[in-house]
Amino acid sequence: MSTSRSTMSNSAAIAVVSLIFLTWGGLTSLNDVLIPHLKAVFSMNYVQTLLIQFTFFGAYFLMSIPAGTVVSRIGYKASIVVGLLVAAAGAALFFPAARLPSYGLFLTALFVLASGITLLQVSANPYIALLGPPESSHSRLTFAQALNSFGTTAFPYFIGPLILAGTVLGADQIAAMPMADQIAYRASEARSVELPYLMLAGGLLLLAVFVVTMRIPSLRAEGASTRDPHTFGEALAHPHLRWGVLGIFMYVGAEVAIGSFLINYMAEPAIGGLSEAAASRFLAFYWGGAMVGRFIGAALMTKIDARRLLAFAAIMVCVLLTVTMTSSGSIAMWSALAIGLFNSIMFPTIFTTAIERLGTLTSKASSLLVMAIVGGALIPLAQGALADRVGIQLSFVIPLVCYVYIIWYGLRGSRVRGDALAPAGTPAPRPSAMH
Repeated sequence: MSTSRSTMSNSAAIAVVSLIFLTWGGLTSLNDVLIPHLKAVFSMNYVQTLLIQFTFFGAYFLMSIPAGTVVSRIGYKASIVVGLLVAAAGAALFFPAARLPSYGLFLTALFVLASGITLLQVSANPYIALLGPPESSHSRLTFAQALNSFGTTAFPYFIGPLILAGTVLGADQIAAMPMADQIAYRASEARSVELPYLMLAGGLLLLAVFVVTMRIPSLRAEGASTRDPHTFGEALAHPHLRWGVLGIFMYVGAEVAIGSFLINYMAEPAIGGLSEAAASRFLAFYWGGAMVGRFIGAALMTKIDARRLLAFAAIMVCVLLTVTMTSSGSIAMWSALAIGLFNSIMFPTIFTTAIERLGTLTSKASSLLVMAIVGGALIPLAQGALADRVGIQLSFVIPLVCYVYIIWYGLRGSRVRGDALAPAGTPAPRPSAMH
């Protein structure tokens, strides 16, 4: 009887945590919808607007180590509940931010929301790996990661048009309006985020309650009570990890930068000429491509070396970005959307190769790689600064440089040097893709 209870409990826990993967993937991709919306509401340039991604992914850098401390003290299940509650509080803060409206409060809400998601990242990934037999942990993680990609695909498609439902006016059109009409217009546009984010806050709260009431195991991080004798410096002494940290920084930054500009890019008359609401639906092809690519990549990696496949995918993205920058119309639009398909394998492959054969240094290496997600905060900001000067299309040269580095990393930088290996017989655990 106890075995049956345990099996049912684990199955329920896997289902609930997989749903959490879907939810945080969707919440992250909604930033791509917020960027063009808030840009219009507050009549900002691209640098000011890209503070959305700077704030959101900056939370990964600032909160990953505190999140790890929380997990070690209260366990995985309790940490997941706390993460959901913090994320719900962040989503709820969109209501007062829209009522004022205040861009500063929007950024505060995003930071709180991202802090909750950071705690979910640190706790949910290893938790789902521990729920069941070790030999099937990879299949559970693959399923959860696929649902994460499904969330990034579905949320912009279904929720994006709710946020971008109104008629978006240009800065010149708004400036020509009487001041009272400008204030009324901005207030009306800002309030379009109220209902979607209040619904998301409610959904996160329900998930938290569901996790609390479910009879699922409250696990703790293995070895949480013992002091790790290793330092970050020892981990960084391994060149393939150093280059891998930079690889995660470059990849996440490039992926987020491209997604951040897609709606505005497709709305340009020379590209797609779409309304921003219609363009938000096309984001499903960008993120959906990543979901499909994960399954294709997993199959290909059984026959093709992962490093070579990583380099090939980065080469294909460079080709697509070159087409994106030098063409127009539907060719330019679909070349940008197709990038998602080749992005799919990059994060887990870089992550895996970077911690290869690090043995007892793996936990320190993993922390460094998670902190490198801060690339999603800085690189979009750099592209925004360039877009303000030369336009969106040519600004894609910023992510192009990032993918050129990933080509080098796949071919050379990811090689494990024979004189810098962890002791033999100490295999690194399989990492879960956190992005």
